[in-house]
Amino acid sequence: MEQTTEMNYAGFGIRFLAFILDSIWMFGILYTVLYLIKGNVFSLTSQYSATQFFFEYIMPVIITVGFWFFKSATPGKMVLKLEVVDVNTGGKVPTGRLLIRYLGYYVGIIPLFLGFFWIIWDKKKQGWYDKMSGTAVIVLD
Repeated sequence: MEQTTEMNYAGFGIRFLAFILDSIWMFGILYTVLYLIKGNVFSLTSQYSATQFFFEYIMPVIITVGFWFFKSATPGKMVLKLEVVDVNTGGKVPTGRLLIRYLGYYVGIIPLFLGFFWIIWDKKKQGWYDKMSGTAVIVLD
C-alpha cells in the first residue's frame, strides 16, 4: 500500500541532535548501572567482562528497538517530534525490519560514516540503514 500524502522527512541535523540526546540519557543510565554492578569500568586495570559487553552492546539494541516498536521513536526523537515509519505507508514498522535497521547502523559506520551522511543527499533523507529496512524518519506536525 503506497502512502498517499507527502511525508515531511527529517534531515541530517535534527536526526543527529536526536542521536546526541539519546546517547546522553541511554549511556548515562547504562554506565551508571554498570558502575554500580562492576565498579570503575574505565580503569586501565579493569578487565572487560560479559556483563560489560551486555550493557554496551546488547542493552542498547533492546532499548532502541523496543522504543522504535512501542513508540515509533526513541526519547530523543520524541522530544524533537520525529518518528520512524515505513517509507511506503507511513505506518508502523515490523520488528524484524527494526532489527535490520539497527544492524544497518554498523553497515553505515564502516565506510567513514557514509551510510549516515547519505541522509544529506537522499531525496527521502534516508540513511543506508533506512534503505535496508524500508524505513524513513519523519517530522510530526
